[in-house]
Amino acid sequence: MASTEQLLSPTEGPVTESGRIESIDVLRGFALLGILVMNIQGFSMIGAAYLNPAAYGDLSGANWWVWVLSHLFADQKFMTLFSVLFGAGIVMMWERAEATGRKSTGLHYRRTLWLLVFGLVHAYLLWSGDILFLYSICASWVYWLRRASPKVLTIVGSLVLMVSPVLYLAAGSTMPSWPTQDLIALTESWAPGYEAVTREVGNFQGSWGQQMESRVQLALGLQLEALPFWGFWRASGLMLLGMALFKVGFLRAGLSDGLYRRLLLGGLVFGLPLIAFGIQQNFAANWDVSRFFLGSLYNYFGSLPVSLAYASAIMLMCRRGTWVFLQRSFAAVGRMALTNYLAQTIICTTIFYGHGLGYFGEVDRVGQIIIVLGVWLFQIPFSLWWLERFRFGPFEWLWRSLSYLRFQPMRR
Repeated sequence: MASTEQLLSPTEGPVTESGRIESIDVLRGFALLGILVMNIQGFSMIGAAYLNPAAYGDLSGANWWVWVLSHLFADQKFMTLFSVLFGAGIVMMWERAEATGRKSTGLHYRRTLWLLVFGLVHAYLLWSGDILFLYSICASWVYWLRRASPKVLTIVGSLVLMVSPVLYLAAGSTMPSWPTQDLIALTESWAPGYEAVTREVGNFQGSWGQQMESRVQLALGLQLEALPFWGFWRASGLMLLGMALFKVGFLRAGLSDGLYRRLLLGGLVFGLPLIAFGIQQNFAANWDVSRFFLGSLYNYFGSLPVSLAYASAIMLMCRRGTWVFLQRSFAAVGRMALTNYLAQTIICTTIFYGHGLGYFGEVDRVGQIIIVLGVWLFQIPFSLWWLERFRFGPFEWLWRSLSYLRFQPMRR
């Protein structure tokens, strides 16, 4: 993901440790760890269960609480932070190039091209829930607004963010007039029947080759349907807002403690009740497919202020110098975000897919969170250990070397 690193101009090479912005590394690491709370559902259960919890798995007792708390505090919040950081990374690379009189366009598009390649490999050979492909597509156009003022970036970003809700409302309002075959297709993808569920579970519990049937189908669905309808507008809009937030100093912990505290409190007060109301509405409707479009908008909008609250909390922590070990841990994970993101895929597919332990479809939501905690307990100390010995994570090193067209120094 483009938020993984901050770069210098092509002729100077990657950013040095002294050139990094600690608050951004800390926020990136926090987001990387948090996103697994949602991604674990995609690794361990059928694709429909990610949007419709009633489609698969036990949803009572502790499992109900895990889903509700995950939706309330995690769903779309960490993807939002990553998209914002992606936009900030574009501005950082450009500003550094401008300061040295170099051009950044060639570097940007080499990085974007390789990110697209990584995303395609990740999506079709490892895990269909890949986000790298989406980010590479969005990066191809938001880059051209890098010179815009924070005001312009905020206005354009907000307008882009509104495209998806408009499309959702239009689709939802016209559902009664849809062709029967389209309604059937939507219903089957929202709440698949026994045969479809059995086939998907069997595929992912099988060999790597057997997995391809479901993995390719899910990946194509995300890239050809979800991307133009939802992901492109959301990620692009957030990248533009990230550019604005970086330019005004928000992501550099450059604003006042009082402002960060107000944003933290306001984000939670306005965001969480809206999301909670959406949860209540969707359960009241028994997660009927007719609620798909409207029902998803509560979290679409509510996740934005909650994400702002999370970012504000991290900025406050960095400004005050509190929780030093936690900051150091998040920063290490954030500096290796691409490596840790792909490592989460390798670890989780080994646990759940048939080429590994084959537990796909068999671990309830409580068990999934226990696995998430286990991955965190591995990735934090591993990142700290690795960066004591090497300059970059292994995938960061590969991405940088390909982008700069020369091998980068690895060992300290």
